[in-house]
Amino acid sequence: MKIYQEDLDWAVSQGLITAEQANTLWNALSTRHSQRPQFNFVNVTFYLGALIVISAMTWFMTLAWESFGGSGIFFLTSIYALCFVLTGSNLWWRQEMKIPGGLLFTIAVSLTPLAIYGLQRATGFWTQGNPGTYRDFYIWIKGSWFLMELGTIIAGLVALKFVRFPFLTAPIAFSLYFMSMDITPLLFGEKTYNWQLRLLVSLWFGLGCIVVAYLVDIRTRRRDGDFAFWLYLFGLLAFWFGLTLMGDSNEFQKFLYCLINLGLILLSVLLKRKVFIVFGSLGVFGYLGHLAYSIFQNAILFPFALTFLGIFIIYLGTLYQRNSRNIELFLERLLPDTVRGFLPRE
Repeated sequence: MKIYQEDLDWAVSQGLITAEQANTLWNALSTRHSQRPQFNFVNVTFYLGALIVISAMTWFMTLAWESFGGSGIFFLTSIYALCFVLTGSNLWWRQEMKIPGGLLFTIAVSLTPLAIYGLQRATGFWTQGNPGTYRDFYIWIKGSWFLMELGTIIAGLVALKFVRFPFLTAPIAFSLYFMSMDITPLLFGEKTYNWQLRLLVSLWFGLGCIVVAYLVDIRTRRRDGDFAFWLYLFGLLAFWFGLTLMGDSNEFQKFLYCLINLGLILLSVLLKRKVFIVFGSLGVFGYLGHLAYSIFQNAILFPFALTFLGIFIIYLGTLYQRNSRNIELFLERLLPDTVRGFLPRE
């Protein structure tokens, strides 16, 4: 629940608190929340600058960097990372500027795959042969990228140990998502796996990532920062796309696919995570599209039935908006006490 100054003005008008109390409370809350990420001009510039630096060292890396050689890339990246860590430490601990300081730590972690690539290129040590240039890391699925992803995850976890900054989970989750694809050729060999096997690994890897995100969610307080969001997002990407792209199946399996996506929508209510309803809704919509173009393509009443269903869903949405808290409490009461204790809390 977000509180705005107008809410305190309303409380004053209702005689719940005095104007002096409202002013004191608002100033205290503003001071307490000053270091939390907010959608304002200053924080947008912080994040924009950080994303530009990360992009320059990742997606937009030019081939000219290959001229430095493996050792040159490793040492130059290490110097960059050290400078970001030292500056971030100064901002985080000495100047109490948590957001820019945390972003500099995140940039340093994001440089990890480039540093490991340089070290591997210098030593010639690859898990499955030379994978190509660093730019290919973001294009091609290869088992030789595995150590770069693993190193980034370890670096991110070490950084989180000392700096409790939620955005540090972004490079960790991103590397986990890439690992969900690159681990298949590493486990089964570069030429002995097929597309279905890759999708199966992606599905189970994504499910595991979602479980990890859930464990993080119930052990952290969202008011201190959302440490689980990126893990949920990339875990759902790996799980949902693996599930969706598995190919042709019979009608019962397609219906089961729809039920799984409906389950994701239900989880969005229980876990209070909107990202679940996004993927779940896409899956349900895809199943309805299959019904329209394959099963009921010649049925006159099917569009009318879908129209009625859509209006009914909108109606349910309005009921939920008016009674969301009561519905959530009702669903929680249906669960056993032992299960209810494992739900994340706001």
